[in-house]
Amino acid sequence: MFRRLGKAFLALALGLSTTGVAVFAAATPAHADGCYTWGRTLSEGAGGEDVRQLQIRVSGYPGSGAVLALDGAFGPATRSAVVRFQQAYGLAADGIAGPATFGKLYALQDDDCTPVNFSYAELNRCNTTWAGGNVTAATARANALVTMWKLQAMRHALGDQPIVVTSGFRSAACNSAVGGASNSRHLYGDAADLAAGPHSLCTLAQRARNHGFAGILGPGYPDHNDHTHVDGRPSRYWSAPNCGVSAAISNLMDPLGD
Repeated sequence: MFRRLGKAFLALALGLSTTGVAVFAAATPAHADGCYTWGRTLSEGAGGEDVRQLQIRVSGYPGSGAVLALDGAFGPATRSAVVRFQQAYGLAADGIAGPATFGKLYALQDDDCTPVNFSYAELNRCNTTWAGGNVTAATARANALVTMWKLQAMRHALGDQPIVVTSGFRSAACNSAVGGASNSRHLYGDAADLAAGPHSLCTLAQRARNHGFAGILGPGYPDHNDHTHVDGRPSRYWSAPNCGVSAAISNLMDPLGD
C-alpha cells in the first residue's frame, strides 16, 4: 500500500501526468522494500536461495494435483510453474524468471513478503509468537507464508475475489480449545480453513486441487460441511465427497486431521 501511495506523491512532487508516472516507473528498476529482491535472471538449471524464494511465490502454480518442491533447484517442475504464473498474468510464457516476472511478483507482495491479499495476522489468530505447535515458531511462520502464496494463486484464478480464512496456525492449546484433531495440520502452520463467501465451499475445494494443496477436506467429510480445509501434508489426501473431490485410492488410508 505504501509503495502505491508513494508513487502518487512522487507524481505530485515531479508534476508528472498519469502517463509520466507510467514512464517513470518503467524506467526505474522494480524493487520490494523490506522484502526479497532478485539480482539475476533465473532459468532451468539455476540453483540457490533466489530460486527457492521464486518457488515459494509460484508454489500455487504446480499444475493439477501436483506440489512444487521448494528445494532451490530450478528444474522442469519449477519452469512449468513459472510458465503457469506468467500465463495467469499475461506475461510472455517462456519459463524464464526475468524482470517482467519479478516485477509482477514485486507488485503482488507486501514488505513482509506476504502476498498483498493475505497477512500473517490472518493466518494466525492463535498467538503472536507462532510457538506451541508441532514445529518451531520459525517453521510454522514459513509454512504459513507458502500457504498464503498458494491462496493468492487460487484467488487470482477465481477472479480476484476474496477468499475468507477463518483459521490458520494453532498452538496445541488453541487446537484443543477448538476441538481440532490431535494430528491437525494447523499445528504445523501449513493449513487454512476457508469459509463460503463469493465462492461456495465446493468451488473452493475443487479449485484447490490446482494450487499445490496436498490436503483438501470439505463438504461431505466429517465435520467439514461448514468450511473447506486446505493444507500442505506430506502426501495427498483429498476428501470433499459432496463436491466430487476425492483422494487417490493409495492415500485413502493415510488421512491427517483438520
